[in-house]
Amino acid sequence: MDATVNRPPAPEEIELELLLEAIWQHYHYDFRGYARGSLHRRLARAQSRFGCASLSQLQHLVLRQPSVFADLMGALTIQVSEMFRDPAYFRALRENVVPHLRTYPSLKVWVAGCANGEEFYSLAILFREEGLEERTIFYCTDISPAALEKAEAGIYELDRIQHFTENHRKSGGRSSLSDYYTAAYGAAVFDKSLRARAVFAEHNLVSDHVFAEAHLVSSRNVLIYFDRELQDRALGLFGASLVRRGFLGLGSKETLRFSTHSDCFEDFDPAEKIYRRTAAAVQEVEYAA
Repeated sequence: MDATVNRPPAPEEIELELLLEAIWQHYHYDFRGYARGSLHRRLARAQSRFGCASLSQLQHLVLRQPSVFADLMGALTIQVSEMFRDPAYFRALRENVVPHLRTYPSLKVWVAGCANGEEFYSLAILFREEGLEERTIFYCTDISPAALEKAEAGIYELDRIQHFTENHRKSGGRSSLSDYYTAAYGAAVFDKSLRARAVFAEHNLVSDHVFAEAHLVSSRNVLIYFDRELQDRALGLFGASLVRRGFLGLGSKETLRFSTHSDCFEDFDPAEKIYRRTAAAVQEVEYAA
């Protein structure tokens, strides 16, 4: 008999499950469906930061000190991003998706998991350059209030701008990125007019439901932090929010191939992970608490 069949879970796994359950019960944020590998890495850094020898000690702090949980939220939810990340994706939007979007008198774009706002500003600049800004409303959502504050502020370290500028050029940018920000005191402040048609709101892909109809959903490098069940739920939300023939953009390492909602999408630009909503019915998205 295989000795591993009835082997009990390691103490660290038990501690992880208890910590996630405690966060859910006490703060109503649900990380139980997040990929375990990513959680282990991020929580290990949190343990070091707070001087905790174990996840049990971290759980004690989280339950008794809300300020610790606020810091932990940042560690668990913020994705590393950049403006016009993977320029070929934004070039594909510009050259292949925008011509279809131009056929609509008004547009709604959902940036799901917007983090610190780099993807939103990339899309806002692209839509301005393509003459679609005035007919578009952007919904920028994230689970983290701190991330949303940073996204709405639109302030980034000046030493990141050179890379942003190169990405913008490679994406087919029709102007200079410097047209959209002011540099001061070591930071680049992006023009507030770019967010004049943006709505920033908390939204949890784990437990919340569809809140708006969209013509484009761009959610890149978010699903990689979820387990398969939660990925499936998020894809169901995206499908339910899209108009028929609307577009979904995912990250370069993400796929909907194995999702129960895959029939609701067709390949549009497989190389850049852009899909199009079909007429197939999207299964109702439920959440098991």
